[in-house]
Amino acid sequence: MFKNLFNKTVALAAHKSARFFLSFICIIESIFFPIPPDVMIIPMTLAKKKKWLQIATIATVSSVVGGIIGYAIGFFFYNEIGIHIFEFYGFEGFNNFRDQVSVGRGFWAWIILLAIAGFTPVPFKLLTISSGLIHFNFFIFIIVATLTRGSRFFILSGLLSFFGHKILPYFDKFSGKILIILTFLLLLGFYIAYLIYNNYETFF
Repeated sequence: MFKNLFNKTVALAAHKSARFFLSFICIIESIFFPIPPDVMIIPMTLAKKKKWLQIATIATVSSVVGGIIGYAIGFFFYNEIGIHIFEFYGFEGFNNFRDQVSVGRGFWAWIILLAIAGFTPVPFKLLTISSGLIHFNFFIFIIVATLTRGSRFFILSGLLSFFGHKILPYFDKFSGKILIILTFLLLLGFYIAYLIYNNYETFF
């Protein structure tokens, strides 16, 4: 099922409404969707290298909008919606983790966690909902989310635009292996999140 979902997401990059679907994927990925938007950004940028700024902007803005929705779910509807998303990803009992985030060290540790989740394969959705749940400063949340997600998407799109003509033949030839690598990075991100979740005090 996961492989089919992955392939269908990639296929949307070739759709005539690819930009709309990219925006949609970025929004829901920040809330619950398991596939990262990178799988659409890569083929879209390679196909239209001159549009890399537009692609990165759409991805960044949409991801932050999704993050705000995730924050609202954690803030207002954690027991109704948020808890089920955490249970789906195997992060039950989040209340114990939440209690460890306190004023002082916990504040800066949470910013670090947001930065890690925004820039790496660590599931961003887990931090968007969590930030709302612990009532983390909303404006700082938006700033960190924008900077980290923006950096990730603009760097990715920019590099693909600049080097696209050189790597495109390799992308076509090794597209299957590239998908395997992206899947591995996604699973690695969930594993890192799991380690942080269960060893919060050790890490921070």
